[in-house]
Amino acid sequence: MATSATSPHAPGFPAEGRCGYYVEKKKRFCRMVVAAGKRFCGEHAGAAEEEDARKRILCPLDPKHTVYEDQLAKHLKKCNSREKPKPDFYIQDINAGLRDETEIPEQLVPISSLSEEQLEKLIKKLRKASEALHDALNDPKNGDSATKHLKQQASILGNIENLKLLGPRRCFVEFGAGKGKLSHWVDIALKDAEKVHFILVEKVTTRFKVDGKHRKKNSVFERLQIDIQHLCLNKIPVLREEKLPVVGIGKHLCGMATGVIGDIMWAKNISGL
Repeated sequence: MATSATSPHAPGFPAEGRCGYYVEKKKRFCRMVVAAGKRFCGEHAGAAEEEDARKRILCPLDPKHTVYEDQLAKHLKKCNSREKPKPDFYIQDINAGLRDETEIPEQLVPISSLSEEQLEKLIKKLRKASEALHDALNDPKNGDSATKHLKQQASILGNIENLKLLGPRRCFVEFGAGKGKLSHWVDIALKDAEKVHFILVEKVTTRFKVDGKHRKKNSVFERLQIDIQHLCLNKIPVLREEKLPVVGIGKHLCGMATGVIGDIMWAKNISGL
């Protein structure tokens, strides 16, 4: 049955309570909710007749959103993209690495150069999965993508256990934490271990974080929004005050960042994977 032309959900009409601005690039109406009595959302209010006199411009701090030109000064003071005060543990380029391009970094050892015995040991480590992820790995509700990530997390947990780094009274620093799922599984594997602190380092704002769901008395989660390049571990309050042994972990790091983490842990005499 054809949709009635007068229906608010019919093609060519915005949904009820939604913005009436047609986004040409997406070939649909804007889906933002509008205020009572308004036809357009705040972003597209300039299209409304009563708002024609006010001009919207791109935010100079972040061109992904717009702002009324006459409210720019006020907006810049509260814009989420404004530069914020730097914490004590921020030191510009402390982990930037070599500045002289003529210097040649240490060569990595290719897997093809490993002996058969070394390869077997490596394969065993990669296959070892922690018991903490056993149920999740065998849950039929998880798709291929979720299962792939669970296997990677299980492998990392297996290595942490193998190195005897999984225990109480220590601080786990997850570099490139993303949603924080690796720390989540480490916390589950630790069960009721005492005095465990997690520091999740991520340079961008992340949605659907799992660290906020933890309410255990024996473990504390802290998230730092900072680029690893500028992170000074010695100045993080909990590490400076509690003097806890530190274990560095990570899953979402590129090769270059992994090298930076290795340098940080070597310089600070920190254990890690």
